[in-house]
Amino acid sequence: MAGILDKFRLDGKVAWVTGASYGLGLAYAKAFAEAGAKKVVFNDINQELVDRGLAEYKKAGIDAYGAVCDVTNEEQVNAFVKDVEEKFGGIDILVNNAGIIKRIPMTEMTKQQWDQVINVDLTGPFLCSKAVLPKMIEKKSGKIINACSMMSELGRETVSAYAAAKGGLKMLTKNICSEYGQYNIQCNAIGPGYIATPQTAALREKQADGSMAPFDRFIRSKTPAQRWGETEDLQGLAVFLASPASDFINGQVVYIDGGILAYIGQDPSQLDESKFQEVTGVEEVNVVDK
Repeated sequence: MAGILDKFRLDGKVAWVTGASYGLGLAYAKAFAEAGAKKVVFNDINQELVDRGLAEYKKAGIDAYGAVCDVTNEEQVNAFVKDVEEKFGGIDILVNNAGIIKRIPMTEMTKQQWDQVINVDLTGPFLCSKAVLPKMIEKKSGKIINACSMMSELGRETVSAYAAAKGGLKMLTKNICSEYGQYNIQCNAIGPGYIATPQTAALREKQADGSMAPFDRFIRSKTPAQRWGETEDLQGLAVFLASPASDFINGQVVYIDGGILAYIGQDPSQLDESKFQEVTGVEEVNVVDK
């Protein structure tokens, strides 16, 4: 009889993580491989990024398959899915990870800039999900994981398009659950908080007098864990949502934010820096500032 930990295995599964040449997508894909996935496949916007990803997977001892595919181009998405189905027998797990952000005041944002964010962050997941769903319906089995954000719940200055897209992605997650749950397809989402990356390193650099950076202090004051997240903090949930252990969980957004969304925060000046956990994150992420 299979034990409880066996329910978290991904043996025999093919997992597609969009935009997984680096960052959180790469972290998810590595976790899937470690959990036993038969094949990890990924796409990115150009060959340079795909080659970069393949080199990273090879370094990690993972035999991944990567190809150029723009998630906003339906023809390319359909061709990529057909190619993967022919090579590896179908896609069991889809992670809609590819995303962009443009931090521009709404009154200064052009329609072209708005459209680009919406197309990548919302239309892309729609197109990729639409492409894999027919085979999942046929097999009566499938996992779709969307990359939501704290901006699926909160507003913030200069990210109107991103927040609109991530709010829409939360509702797309619920709607895929509603339409296709009857076929044993689960669609859930991960909502990362603030993650330590090279791109956000400047926000955490000590000041000339040795004091904390203002934004670092602000984030820690808003986070009960009083630290930034790291890529490893996201991998366990990704494996769980991709595995049989989550077969009766559907339409949910699970936030990995150290408690920010549950907490009103405290006066930043009252924080005790001596108790802070050092940040060790070194991975890049596709979206570096929520």
